[in-house]
Amino acid sequence: MDIEHGFDIVLVGVGGQGVVLASDILSEVAMRNGYDVKKTDTLGMAQRGGSVVSNVRIAPKIYSPIIDRGDANFLVGFEKLETVRYADMLRTDGVTLMNDSKIDPVSVSTGKGEYPSDQAIDAEIAKYADNTIKFDATEKSHELGNVKVLNTIMLGALSFFLPFSVSKWNEVLAERLPAKVVDINLDAFKAGRAIILDIISRAEPADLSGDVEEEKEENNQYYM
Repeated sequence: MDIEHGFDIVLVGVGGQGVVLASDILSEVAMRNGYDVKKTDTLGMAQRGGSVVSNVRIAPKIYSPIIDRGDANFLVGFEKLETVRYADMLRTDGVTLMNDSKIDPVSVSTGKGEYPSDQAIDAEIAKYADNTIKFDATEKSHELGNVKVLNTIMLGALSFFLPFSVSKWNEVLAERLPAKVVDINLDAFKAGRAIILDIISRAEPADLSGDVEEEKEENNQYYM
């Protein structure tokens, strides 16, 4: 993707998943690479498990933090239903990175509603963009020993598609996080990148728009 035209990135999840911190770290990495960044956060009863949305705009010059519907290059969904809620933010050639894990909203947990099926979720997202990459970041966070590193796994996955070095990401993570959790978060970030590399390596070229091999070539320099 062409950094000259910028990146519009929407991160969504529920309260407690670290969406805002993730968007702060993303913004800081971009700024340290010399880009203008504008961001805005929307928290809907976030402390009670409500929706959390962060818009992050990155380009040589940005004048507004608002991403219009249909303009996002990336939708980073920390939870499946929240990903569906904001699928219409994507450009048709945009990419969805979705944590394939659910957290029941209040309407479901109280028996007033039903959580949609995986088929319904996939079909709804497909209405807006063709490129969806699903993986269970929640399971990976449990494997690493701390569910709170979910947001860093998602950042690692996103970072594969952005032109910022791993060393710069690691630098910002080390500065922004408490010292006692830096190492596990660095492992989580690496795990997120490895997940995407594995998925793309196994995918047929038609599974993702554009030249997958070219994408791998461009990003492998950031992988090491």
